[in-house]
Amino acid sequence: MTPPIRPIRILGLDPGLRRTGWGVIACEGARLSHVAHGVIAPKDTLPFAERLHTLFVEIEAIIAAHAPDEAAVEETFVNANAQSALKLGHARAMALVVPARAGLPVAEYAATVVKKAVVGTGGADKAQVGWMIARLLPSAGKTTADAADALAVAIAHAHARTARRVA
Repeated sequence: MTPPIRPIRILGLDPGLRRTGWGVIACEGARLSHVAHGVIAPKDTLPFAERLHTLFVEIEAIIAAHAPDEAAVEETFVNANAQSALKLGHARAMALVVPARAGLPVAEYAATVVKKAVVGTGGADKAQVGWMIARLLPSAGKTTADAADALAVAIAHAHARTARRVA
């Protein structure tokens, strides 16, 4: 008798220097379930390097606590302000490097792809994404926009990995 297969756990990250949303879901075939979610919010008063370090340490702790098998990160849109885009790029680097350092495969998804996977249209707004997360993962309870976005990234990855396996 073979032991039961543990559902695949997916960590979704919506990177930001002020607020990085994170969410972990379990994926068993087409069935998705909520594991955990939250927001990492380094203090604005910290020096830039310490804010990045906070993101690094907190993402490491999330991985240690929830043992995801894979990670997915939302790609950033092009920002007109070069300085803001560069700082956001640093936060994104933490979201990519920490899971990779932990040995997880890391996928990236454009915001339009994430929205289409969860809402059905790439032009959905944050309220629509939050509403759908509440329907798709009712045990998640109330989520902030950042955590809902991160859960949406994890769901988009779950759908993409299922589609790749079927193809």
